[in-house]
Amino acid sequence: MARVTQEAVEAALRGVVDPGSGRPISDEGLVSNLVVRDGNVGFVMEVPADRGHAYEPVRKAAEDAIRALPGVLSSSVVMTAHRDQDAPAQPAGGIDGVKAIVAVASGKGGVGKSTTAANLALALAAAGRRVVFLDADIYGPSAPRLFGLTGKPETDGTLLYPKLAHGIATMSIGLLIGEDQPMVWRGPMVQSALEQMLRQVAWGEADIMIVDLPPGTGDIQLSLTQRTPLAGAVIVSTPQDLSLIDARKGLNMFRKVDVPILGIVENMSYFACPACGHRTEVFAHGGAKQEAARLGVPFLGEIPLDIRIRETSDNGLPIVAAEPGGHLANAYQEVASAVLESLPGARPQGPRIVIE
Repeated sequence: MARVTQEAVEAALRGVVDPGSGRPISDEGLVSNLVVRDGNVGFVMEVPADRGHAYEPVRKAAEDAIRALPGVLSSSVVMTAHRDQDAPAQPAGGIDGVKAIVAVASGKGGVGKSTTAANLALALAAAGRRVVFLDADIYGPSAPRLFGLTGKPETDGTLLYPKLAHGIATMSIGLLIGEDQPMVWRGPMVQSALEQMLRQVAWGEADIMIVDLPPGTGDIQLSLTQRTPLAGAVIVSTPQDLSLIDARKGLNMFRKVDVPILGIVENMSYFACPACGHRTEVFAHGGAKQEAARLGVPFLGEIPLDIRIRETSDNGLPIVAAEPGGHLANAYQEVASAVLESLPGARPQGPRIVIE
């Protein structure tokens, strides 16, 4: 297979012109953060906020021009819009219409964080709250599969319109790219994509936004805490010591930036045999509850390890929506009630960033 080079990509982009000037988009400064890695190519195209609709065909033309190069496996161009300096700026901090933003995080992958986040959102909606859902896991988006969503979101050229699933407005980078397309973006591209999904989406009025964060304590977590006032964070962990060590790191990161810890959820807490009812504590049990007590944060509840949670999630109908009266849905509803009790009464100010 031919090896694609940055020079070849730049040459291809010279054939894509700015509709206003008729000059190549690279000459107009519209191409930034270009990444070429192992046949995967991506860059950010920043355009004026009032001309986003006009530039959508240009964005697609750029993707097509790159994809046509020998050796290219994937091509992704993220378009972000900026305002002129004289234009009125969007209010800093919160998202218009959203009263509280709750981050769902984990110190490591594989603990069921995204499944927990989706079912928590559905449980909060079942409790009468207006809920929206942001999948902020740029490298491993799972909301489209969890909520059974397909197709790209509609846009008016300036704003994206979230997809609706089970009454919840949802946005994910996974709706903008192919399910099998890898993300090879560096930090600036990731931050641009996150900012676009936060600020350039018609979220409407909502009591709570659930943000499903990627695992760990990287760029996305820090960008979110710096740019958006969070009402709090929910930490998801399994009971085993290795998971709790990483969960502690995530919890301490939020504390450093003054984000309230709403509590810890113990996922895969135990396995109850569906045939005989025998209970097996596969990953031990109670570790997250003990850790919550040690750290002085609320324990939000425990979710069992059950094949129905996996099956319904894979089918795009999470267990809270699929079996709303069942014992598994009740477990998530108890977590949702505990989250509501932990939420601060007033909308928080922006976090204070601590430099050590």
